[in-house]
Amino acid sequence: TTEGLAAFVHGGPFANIAHGCNSILATKMEMTFGDYVVTEAGFGADLGAEKFYNIKCRKSGLQPKLTVIVATAQGLKMHGGVSLDRIKEPNMEGLQQGFGNLDKHIRNLRSFGQTVLVAFNRFASDTDEEVEAIRRHCEEKLGVGFAVNNAFAEGGEGAVELANLVVDTIEKKPSEPLNFSYSENDSVEQKIEKIACNLYGASVVTYSIHSRKIIKLIEKMGIGHYPVCIAKTQYSFSADPKIYGAVNNFEFHIKDIVINNGAEMIVAIAGEILRMPGLPKEPQAMHIDIVDGNIEGLS
Repeated sequence: TTEGLAAFVHGGPFANIAHGCNSILATKMEMTFGDYVVTEAGFGADLGAEKFYNIKCRKSGLQPKLTVIVATAQGLKMHGGVSLDRIKEPNMEGLQQGFGNLDKHIRNLRSFGQTVLVAFNRFASDTDEEVEAIRRHCEEKLGVGFAVNNAFAEGGEGAVELANLVVDTIEKKPSEPLNFSYSENDSVEQKIEKIACNLYGASVVTYSIHSRKIIKLIEKMGIGHYPVCIAKTQYSFSADPKIYGAVNNFEFHIKDIVINNGAEMIVAIAGEILRMPGLPKEPQAMHIDIVDGNIEGLS
């Protein structure tokens, strides 16, 4: 990094279309370089975290000591019903209405046996009143640690409060052994339904005729023990990107199933989602270089 810390990037698929985390090799290699390793599993407890635990940790034996979930005032307001063109404006009612979405993510993380902290990424438009309201909600109502992260504006110095809280929590209240959402011996339908109903909040899971045919093929091939990787929108617990908040009691439709036999994963596709991530015409990677031993193009 620009501050001299080792960063391992090996694989990096998005969690809305794939498993959303670094390779096992990268994580285990990084664990030999320091006392603490931070690894990202993107797009919330319903996507990245679920797959990190149920797929990567199950297959690797990794046992995370702590899970940090990132929250923003703008994200909470969006899930609280505030229109996107006004989420940078102060709106305490909209902010509080969005707490339900954060609460659901935290409940999901705790269902895996994880100790949870909330890292609040602060933006210039956030007010002190909003930050304190979120802090009180996390610490007093949910009983989870809370720290403001100003790393974007201040670099490492802006993350000291969060880093200290992480270290202190790991020492005093580390996570319990992982509790997976499903068993390897569950059928493909059981795995999908346990994720969709217990973590997303669906009331029923339905399948297309094509998906049913693939499930029969999976059974015939004898690979029903593979973990399930659900591809869906990152904007909602449901498969509809426009349904915000802590949505519950919805129908979750599986329109296709893909067998990734080499990776030993079964990909269940829900909703209208493009499984090929896009890049801008000129991605930032074009501007990243090492000049005289210094990294350029990361800021």
